[in-house]
Amino acid sequence: MESTRVAALWVFLLLAFGSSCAKVEEENPEYWRSQARKTLQSVLDRKLNTNVAKNILFFLGDGMGITTYTAARILKGQLQNQSGEDTVMTMDTFPNVGLLKTYSVDFQIADSAATATAYLCGVKTNLNTLGVNAAARNGICKTQKGNEVTSILKWAKDAGKSVGIVTTTRVQHATPAATYAHSASRKWYSDADMPASAKKEGCTDIASQLLNNTDIDVIIGGGRKYMTPRGTKDPEYPRDYKSRGKRQDGRNLINEWQSMKMGKVARYVWNKNDFDAVDPETTDYLMALFEPGDLRFEADRNPNMDPSIIETTEKAIRILQKNPKGFFLLVEGGRIDQAHHAGRGYMALHETVAFDNAIAKGLELTKEEETLTIVMADHSHPFTFNGYPFRGQSILGKSPLWAMDFRPYTTLMYGNGPGHKVVNGTRPDIRDVDTSKKSALYIYHLLYP
Repeated sequence: MESTRVAALWVFLLLAFGSSCAKVEEENPEYWRSQARKTLQSVLDRKLNTNVAKNILFFLGDGMGITTYTAARILKGQLQNQSGEDTVMTMDTFPNVGLLKTYSVDFQIADSAATATAYLCGVKTNLNTLGVNAAARNGICKTQKGNEVTSILKWAKDAGKSVGIVTTTRVQHATPAATYAHSASRKWYSDADMPASAKKEGCTDIASQLLNNTDIDVIIGGGRKYMTPRGTKDPEYPRDYKSRGKRQDGRNLINEWQSMKMGKVARYVWNKNDFDAVDPETTDYLMALFEPGDLRFEADRNPNMDPSIIETTEKAIRILQKNPKGFFLLVEGGRIDQAHHAGRGYMALHETVAFDNAIAKGLELTKEEETLTIVMADHSHPFTFNGYPFRGQSILGKSPLWAMDFRPYTTLMYGNGPGHKVVNGTRPDIRDVDTSKKSALYIYHLLYP
């Protein structure tokens, strides 16, 4: 009986307040029909681009599933003081949209290494392996040899194009690594991360392959500590032992990279001031590593120390597009995924908005008739968008309707992760919790009846 009363109250509130946010023009059926006619006409007027692409801009939102995409669209509008639901993302303007299957050869749910190998090398493979086919086994070095596969970045370089990678993670991370490395384990960032048996069998770490496998013109992201000898103080965090160099072989790959580029204008930078001073017109090669590991989340980024993904994308394009034969550039919004793993929806959505702005910058700097621009995700997360929040309500907020335990729940939820809490058999009461803060964790919630 109690549940019936709760359900009745829920329906009453929905009917009473659900349409109160409608704009006047939206109450007129002709408004919607006019919108439909305009959309249809724009499709009919579209001229097919049959040119052969000189450039490829490949944008990858790591972990950016449909729910993330939808919620970020709303957040982007709300950051502009709009209701958000009818906001148009840059990604929304693309003429072709499709879905893909993300399984790996051995698992129903793939990781970023297996998926990166699929979309960059055209070959499905096993979980945690990159740049190799499915005959290679996770973590077993001897299965790697002879099973290497090449990436589109390598094909572009062999065709005389300039190539680059831009990421918000470490440049040795799974997604960017699949453009240049072949590894039975995505976790072999430096030689210190490899088992002795793998080294003995002749496998090399991902960081060293960054230098040796393909001549990459632009490398932008994080990952300084995998490039320098063990104990090397980080220039930005000299007192932080976790930020110090990790390499056990004594190699300084940054210095080696600079030596390899003798006779060329090759710049290595680790802070925004030096990055801003890099002149794309006179620069042949750029390596920019802004953190010992992954870059800071966009919401935590110090704009005086670290450039945004919009700025790094622009710098990369301006350097690469000088090549008359064209270029290939991978741009990864990698920390969308990492925020989701931590149950931090605020961070994930702000990362996605910044990623969408980088796409806009890429379109602005290139010509559509000669550039193929692709935006995709590699996998999703158990991230849900539910309940009945009113139009224009903060996407980071709570449902106006409470669950059957008479406690509110958030609009965004995770099906797993560190936010799960049950205390004395019940879930936390979040009435006094500000879920719109970047420190908030999204937790399991009981739904309405």
